[in-house]
Amino acid sequence: MAIRINGQTYYRTSEACQGAGISRATLLRWLRVGILEDVMFRDRKGWRLFTQDDIDRIKSEATRVSRGGNTL
Repeated sequence: MAIRINGQTYYRTSEACQGAGISRATLLRWLRVGILEDVMFRDRKGWRLFTQDDIDRIKSEATRVSRGGNTL
């Protein structure tokens, strides 16, 4: 369930993955190896909070096409 903080909507990791159409393992691997930059916001427990822009960025990476090792 999305949460609102100071008028901004944030999504937790599972919601971001579902919105982008990837698995949690894939997202965490992409963050670990630097394919994606980590998010700017975390809750008090240290859990990542994703904005819609973050989810759109993840979705863009997930739908990127490459040919022969070169990204198109």
